[in-house]
Amino acid sequence: MSDVIAVTDTTFDKEVLDSDKPVLVDIWATWCAPCRRTEPIIEELATEHGDRIKFVKLDADANPETLAKYGVVSIPTFNLYVGGEVVKTLVGAQTKKTFLAELAAHL
Repeated sequence: MSDVIAVTDTTFDKEVLDSDKPVLVDIWATWCAPCRRTEPIIEELATEHGDRIKFVKLDADANPETLAKYGVVSIPTFNLYVGGEVVKTLVGAQTKKTFLAELAAHL
């Protein structure tokens, strides 16, 4: 998980909102099967495209403030932030092809 950074309610603003490049936030939980299925895809994308997009993970159970702030009600949820604003949201497990299509403008 070296290319994917874990963030918390405390570090979210610094790591995500203040980032100088787009950030894909993977909102997940340990008990979530679709989250576990998606994890290797996110890791692969981070390895391949981490120079252009920052990839971070936010544990839904441990960080309720950020979930409430952004209205996250289902996991996995993937929010793409550009300039501190959510520009795209994907809910549910996604394929690598879908991620690449949705992130294409930033790759």
